[in-house]
Amino acid sequence: MRKLLLAATLLSSFAFAQIQKVEPMFWWKGMKNPEIQILVYGKDISKYNVELSDNIKIKDIQKTENPNYVFVTVNTNEVNKSSFKINIKKKNKIVDSYTYELKNRETNSANRNSFTSKDIVYLIMPDRFANGDESNDSKKELTDKANRQVPDGRHGGDLRGIINNINYIQDLGATAVWLTPVNEDNQKQHSYHGYAQTDLYKIDARYGTNEEYRELSRELNKRGMMLIQDYVTNHWGSLHWLIQDLPAADWIHQFPDGGEKGFKRSNYRTTAQFDSNVSEIDKKEALDGWFDSTMPDMNQANPLVLKYLTQNAIWWIEYAELGGMRVDTYPYNDKEGMAKWVKAITDEYPKFNVVGEAWMHSPAHISYWQKDSKIAEIDNYNSYLPSVMDFPLYNAIPKAVSEEESWDKGMIRIYDNFTNDFLYPNVNNMFVFMENHDTERFNEITNGNVNEYKLGLALISTVRGIPQVYYGTEIGMRGDKSKGDAAIRQDFPGGWKADKQNAFTDNGRTAEQKQFHDFTAKLFNWRKNKEVIHSGKTKHFIPQNNVYVYFRYNDNESVMVIINANPEKQTIKLNRFAEALNGFTSGKDIISDKNLSISQSGEVTIEGKTSMIIELKK
Repeated sequence: MRKLLLAATLLSSFAFAQIQKVEPMFWWKGMKNPEIQILVYGKDISKYNVELSDNIKIKDIQKTENPNYVFVTVNTNEVNKSSFKINIKKKNKIVDSYTYELKNRETNSANRNSFTSKDIVYLIMPDRFANGDESNDSKKELTDKANRQVPDGRHGGDLRGIINNINYIQDLGATAVWLTPVNEDNQKQHSYHGYAQTDLYKIDARYGTNEEYRELSRELNKRGMMLIQDYVTNHWGSLHWLIQDLPAADWIHQFPDGGEKGFKRSNYRTTAQFDSNVSEIDKKEALDGWFDSTMPDMNQANPLVLKYLTQNAIWWIEYAELGGMRVDTYPYNDKEGMAKWVKAITDEYPKFNVVGEAWMHSPAHISYWQKDSKIAEIDNYNSYLPSVMDFPLYNAIPKAVSEEESWDKGMIRIYDNFTNDFLYPNVNNMFVFMENHDTERFNEITNGNVNEYKLGLALISTVRGIPQVYYGTEIGMRGDKSKGDAAIRQDFPGGWKADKQNAFTDNGRTAEQKQFHDFTAKLFNWRKNKEVIHSGKTKHFIPQNNVYVYFRYNDNESVMVIINANPEKQTIKLNRFAEALNGFTSGKDIISDKNLSISQSGEVTIEGKTSMIIELKK
């Protein structure tokens, strides 16, 4: 009996020391920063000794107030093997171990290409795009099950569905694909959007596997395209395993008056980041408050949190061969921590582009967040964030193409937006867009007016920056956001076997959908090879009669863009544009395919609610 009790005691002791999680699960040799901080998780694991095999030195071990964690730092330059063991020991006996692998990097991994102004970004909400594998629609281990009848439920779209339709995206002219988050989101409901992630190292099984995610990236790369990951640093899901067993209380922001969860909703006033008149309570509630009750606010000022987020981002870039990142809710984060985060990434991958979502309405506010901002210098701050999103332009476009011109309305809104370009350190590295997964559908705002869609698309396709289009816009998809977010995130027709229509094919599109699609494909495919649009300078002229004229030019070529938001035909005298037309005698409108005679004493006639994109010739 005593032997049985002793055996039971030993087994219980060993069980407490079992390794339950190791993150990152593996790493790579030859990184510019050779140090890796490995999270090791298990019941009371910090009470045991941690050693590495093969006499490998541990540079540092950190423990937290929660005894279930140890953070082990290793210099991989000092490891001469492709793997080593992390041993958990009690009184010199190994009670558990984990084999840690150091993989070889892909050739030129550090110099991987990333998205630039040469690209056109196609934004997809994976659950709503295409269902390529019906077997993963629901998973036993994941709570939210597939049901297309529930607007805010899981509908079954997945990575395989995107892989199956890459040709459609490529034919449209897009060169980069941005997916809303696809890491595991095991919240009980509304999990389809993916912004409350519960495992940062695992693709949600309802979308597929880590291997399929990498397969998608590689399939895009084969076509000269790339995958952009939607990364969330500000918050995780409340059911994330780390949130359920916090390493330390300050891993997340908690409020004493917030009840058991420590919850307090953000006031969403992120101008507090640079407001010189801000009160401390308003700033704290803006930056430390939770985005939602199921989204605990992460504390990037905690070095362990910041290191976890940094290594996780680098792990995905290296593993999935990513072509860029879009970062959600950027100004809600600790800005000093985020500057370190993005700098660590771009130090490791010098060409890597990261775009931050700073949903603000002033160009001065947005420009604060772009790398080397002169405005941010006032705070002695540099975000190191390469790219930002032009929300003021997004706000202006639907009004500009639909309203009558006055002193501050109509196309003058667009003109005024670009007069602020002096604020931005890099105007070419900005997303320009008419809508995304959080906004009202452009075609809803304009009541499905295809001519106004064409005006907006001509604009974002020819101005400085990186055009971004939201899935379905190119076939006229609509949705009233006042009815809920699901209304602007409807299923793409043809993505499910049961669909009666397949808009992925030319024969499957209606006549109206073809008007949207064919114009989009023509414009995007033309833009692909136009260096003058990618990086040329801009000269614009004050709109008259709601007609906006601007030129994109470099030393080799020039393109004249005329956008007529007036419903009436307009005849434009060209002598006003003499400084930009000097030396040019003809041109071709790439929209109509018509050749034009260009003379400074001549004129051009343009139909109401149409655009002209004229390649000028001498």
